[in-house]
Amino acid sequence: MGDNSLLRTDKELAEMYRRNVNRVYKLCYIYLKNTADAEDAVQSVFLKVLQLNLSFNDYEHEKAWFITTTKNCCKDILKSWWKRQRVDFETLPDIASQDEDTQEKVIIAKLLALPEKYRVVLYLYYLEDYSVKEIAKFLGRNESTIRSQLQRGRQKLKIDLGGKDLEQKSCEQNI
Repeated sequence: MGDNSLLRTDKELAEMYRRNVNRVYKLCYIYLKNTADAEDAVQSVFLKVLQLNLSFNDYEHEKAWFITTTKNCCKDILKSWWKRQRVDFETLPDIASQDEDTQEKVIIAKLLALPEKYRVVLYLYYLEDYSVKEIAKFLGRNESTIRSQLQRGRQKLKIDLGGKDLEQKSCEQNI
């Protein structure tokens, strides 16, 4: 049957899920700030990739699609009538998956306290290792705006992280 070439195999889908699920979940959690909504959004993003039966040029194209789609999905959830009317009694749970290191959990917890414009930019820059240019493209903003948001976000986090800039922390980790 020639139709098999058009459909992804279960193994390919499982591999795509494995490559992207943590990134998608963390980004959903950064936007939505709670486990239940983040889990729902992750399901929506992966359902969309199944429904559209997309093919990607390479892994970077795949990552970019997942980040952009995740951002749009979360924005839709945040704009929804249900989300605006609901009162969330849930306290902040453990961040994302259990296998993350403690430092990343601390940083994500601090990011959640920031306004969205800083939270998302800092997450993509430091935890996903995207460049300013790539973030600007994903979020549809100017590069200068992204640089400003990174700087202001770093300033807001500086005190919470023991007085060191994130840039310094990042350099120290690479030594």
